[in-house]
Amino acid sequence: MPASLILLPPSEGKAAGGEGPSWDSVDQSFSDLAGPRREVIAALDKAMRGSAEARSKLLGVKAARADEATAANLAVASSPTMAAIDRYTGVLYDALEYPSLPAKVRRGVDRQVVIFSGLWGVVRPTDPIPNYKLKMGASLPGLGKPARFWKPLISDAMADAMAASRTDTVWDLLPNEHAAAWDPSVAGRRIRVRFLDDVMKNGKRTLVTVSHWNKLLKGALVCHVVEHGLDDPAGLIDFDHPEGYRYDPSLTTTTGTTTDVALVTKR
Repeated sequence: MPASLILLPPSEGKAAGGEGPSWDSVDQSFSDLAGPRREVIAALDKAMRGSAEARSKLLGVKAARADEATAANLAVASSPTMAAIDRYTGVLYDALEYPSLPAKVRRGVDRQVVIFSGLWGVVRPTDPIPNYKLKMGASLPGLGKPARFWKPLISDAMADAMAASRTDTVWDLLPNEHAAAWDPSVAGRRIRVRFLDDVMKNGKRTLVTVSHWNKLLKGALVCHVVEHGLDDPAGLIDFDHPEGYRYDPSLTTTTGTTTDVALVTKR
């Protein structure tokens, strides 16, 4: 049965260590990206040999954390690996609760989820990757922003992935930084989701976009989409989000091939 793809960002937080061999000695998804990945790794390696101030600015962290990230980045080519779904430890991935999911749902996550990455382009949850730090919006000397570098490559990879999955539908749960790294026109239908708080403001009910907890809220959504095989927003009507958000069809809008839907809770 065809299954829609679900596009996720990586997490800033990552687990250290790993027991798998180096990334380029094992099979990975999107094998056509192996060469471009080496280009990004080489550019990152060069950047990590710059001044402490330049490294801290590029990585978007303070000096103490920049040293740790620099060491990880310089060792990317030879570091041990673990599955991407285990490497990424941010709130979205914690909320997904992958290890405790039923086996059938885990297989669905493995099959449907595509993770965008500044270093790897795109990976599947089971792809082995080492520890690293690189934002999609960073600027690497000689290469520029990974988002711009990856855009044509990821767009082709997504077209191939949709063809292989026999679907033209994607659930695009990417923040703007990562959404800039592909051309959504390669998808027949792109579904984007907003979480909104219905709050009282100046004596009137007002819808406010959730920003701080956005990633946390997406974890349960991914599970629902996978478990119920959703390829259309209408399937969200029965979704009881653990934080109380419910699908409001009246807020759905469609422009071209992009459908924007909203999940709302009253505060």
